[in-house]
Amino acid sequence: MKSKWMKLLAMSAVSAGLVLGQPDPGPGRGRRGMMGGNFDQSQMVEMRVNRLTRRLGLTDAQKIQATKIFTDVHTASQPVVTSLRQNQASLRDAIKKNDLGAIDQLSSTIGGLQGQLTSIHAKAEAAFYAILTPDQQSKYRTGPFGMGGGMGPGYGGGMMNRQ
Repeated sequence: MKSKWMKLLAMSAVSAGLVLGQPDPGPGRGRRGMMGGNFDQSQMVEMRVNRLTRRLGLTDAQKIQATKIFTDVHTASQPVVTSLRQNQASLRDAIKKNDLGAIDQLSSTIGGLQGQLTSIHAKAEAAFYAILTPDQQSKYRTGPFGMGGGMGPGYGGGMMNRQ
């Protein structure tokens, strides 16, 4: 029975986007790029805006607005991400101790934090979508990655192409 619970929890964690046991990259360290380099958040925003510019033909004014939107979403997400990481570490400890009560409580907390992140990122997507022309909106909705995405949560989640 314990093994079945662990498998179910592991599958749930993976499907929810948790990476159990993955170390925090630490302050000042960005996401790891596809080619193995580390990027800070400003580089990630710049790459996203450049990709969207190529795809949608953003104007200079739209690029400025998009950069602010994507930078603001990162800033707003940081306290939630920090709390999420702390709770995930506590969940790993609870799993090791077979502390079912803590697992329930932490899972609920983690779900709430993931909901907060979803809301923050969806609002940023809405703000970005609002600055686009109708033609750009159409391209953004129907592109290969949905809402400008292909880079994980907050970097386009494909929400708009599920109409």
